[in-house]
Amino acid sequence: MNSDVWNEQVAQSYDESSEHMYAPEVLDPAVDFLERRAGSGAALEFAVGTGRVALPLSARGVRVAGIEKSKPMAQELGRKLRGGEVSVIVGDMTVCRAPGTFGLVYLVYNAITCLLSQGEQVACFRNAARHLEPGGRFVIEVFVPDLQRLPPGETARPFHVGDRHVGFDTYDLVGQHVVSHHYTITEGRGSAFVSPHRYVWPSELDLMAELAGLELSERWAGWDEAPFTASSRSHVSVWQKPHGMDDARS
Repeated sequence: MNSDVWNEQVAQSYDESSEHMYAPEVLDPAVDFLERRAGSGAALEFAVGTGRVALPLSARGVRVAGIEKSKPMAQELGRKLRGGEVSVIVGDMTVCRAPGTFGLVYLVYNAITCLLSQGEQVACFRNAARHLEPGGRFVIEVFVPDLQRLPPGETARPFHVGDRHVGFDTYDLVGQHVVSHHYTITEGRGSAFVSPHRYVWPSELDLMAELAGLELSERWAGWDEAPFTASSRSHVSVWQKPHGMDDARS
């Protein structure tokens, strides 16, 4: 994962640029879902960022820790009210270990795609499994690759066109990579943000989970637990660590 993308400038403007993700109709169902899966156990968020999900989950009484590769993003979380209640380790979510075990490990808002190789994504699953207590759950929220909307021969597709923001994706179909380009005008000044991703299919994620010793237990179209169908644009998937699983396997 390229931490240079998530530099100090991006970290300081991240919450404002992602304002729509803080809307109650978007955030509350995610926190509700994760709170139910955490049960009485602790939760660990990979790529915790500025704490959009971790802080409200902690406010509900769930003990939350985080791993975040970008130091500026972690610092933004720490500056927030009650930010100190979320214990954050600055490190790579594919290898970094947080103290203890957890009933829930989760990864939201497409963050699994910030790992730019299949090997890194597999390592992320294995690291999640190492952190889970028996019966614990690993939850991922991620988009479904929308390649059906990409005409033959084209490699770019807009995803948002507005008065102050234009966004489009460029695709490498062989390497399974997509780069998101954001161009924003704020107070008469333009800015650009480019982030690379590796898109991944649900079936590929299931195989990664199997390699880590985890078993698929749920798959929904979103946090509201609507059924996942062939037309779903995203999914929230839950894999569980079997009771009695040998940690050495992961």
